[in-house]
Amino acid sequence: MAADEPLVLGIETSCDETGVGIVRGTTLLADAVASSVDTHARFGGVVPEIASRAHLEAMVPTIERALKTAGISARDLDGIAVTAGPGLAGALLVGVSAAKAYAYALGKPLYGVNHLASHICVDQLEHGKLPEPTMALLVSGGHSSLLLSSDITSDVRPMGATIDDAAGEAFDKIARVLDLGFPGGPVIDRLAKEGDPAAIAFPRGLTGAKDPAYDFSFSGLKTAVARWIEAKRAAGEEVPVRDVAASFQEAVVDVLTRKAVRACKDEGVDHLMIGGGVAANSRLRALAEERCERAGIRLRVPRPGLCTDNGAMVAALGAEMVARNRAASDLELSADSSLPVTDPHVPGHAHGHGHSHDHVHEVSKENLYS
Repeated sequence: MAADEPLVLGIETSCDETGVGIVRGTTLLADAVASSVDTHARFGGVVPEIASRAHLEAMVPTIERALKTAGISARDLDGIAVTAGPGLAGALLVGVSAAKAYAYALGKPLYGVNHLASHICVDQLEHGKLPEPTMALLVSGGHSSLLLSSDITSDVRPMGATIDDAAGEAFDKIARVLDLGFPGGPVIDRLAKEGDPAAIAFPRGLTGAKDPAYDFSFSGLKTAVARWIEAKRAAGEEVPVRDVAASFQEAVVDVLTRKAVRACKDEGVDHLMIGGGVAANSRLRALAEERCERAGIRLRVPRPGLCTDNGAMVAALGAEMVARNRAASDLELSADSSLPVTDPHVPGHAHGHGHSHDHVHEVSKENLYS
């Protein structure tokens, strides 16, 4: 690990995890997470206001824990990276405000980065530099997208996306219908291992000849599964929970992997990276491995802990921005809940309009952060 590689702290608060990661180049030094998932569980989903408050409380302790784990002082950093979007507006604001405060106090460059591009970049911490181009399948509670990245810091092209429910959302909703609690992904994954994936023929959305080749739709599947369960219950029959879980999961991962491999072939890309929370699903990993091998495509999937939202992925992309001399963001950086993936990062504006922080009292940075 060369000492001249950029040392970057990353802050991620797009949903309910307060993630702080520290990375040197492509080496992970610290990955601290404070999750508020238990607070949301009783509501059966993420409550934005609760998430924002939890981030606010967890932010400073989580940053301090990460610095301690990495064995560095905040002054050693070469930059601060933060998720600027997409995500929950209130939650993003907490992270962006914290990042600005640290960057200003320490006199370090600030990098507002894209949540989705960060999910792709995190794989560098596990498998080394990303080949260019790389096809990425990102699947989580908030999004299911197929992205082609030829330069993770400046060129990420959307190939396809979910037109309704994201894959993770479908897992949560089916888990709710089966009374399995929240979040639904891990429970369904576990139960599916004991079920028969071919027991029930659930529909595969958008796989017809005339359907968009790379887009996903899971709302029809979700409705079909819910109706099937309701019909069983109405007839007074026992619902075979394990078979339902396995058949539903198979329908989701079949479509995801089929479309991802097709996109790789069509674009002549021989690397597929899978990220996002649902990438922790064991069946998705196994089926992707199988289909990629058959197609001669190299599959890269980070370990499950790096697939869910975390600060390490933001730090990884931040380090790449520093390494490639990308322009830093300015202190006017704002959170953008619908930041398009075509903007892997939010560079600063040209300072043609007077100084952006005349209103900030020029206090001595030494006093602010000693």
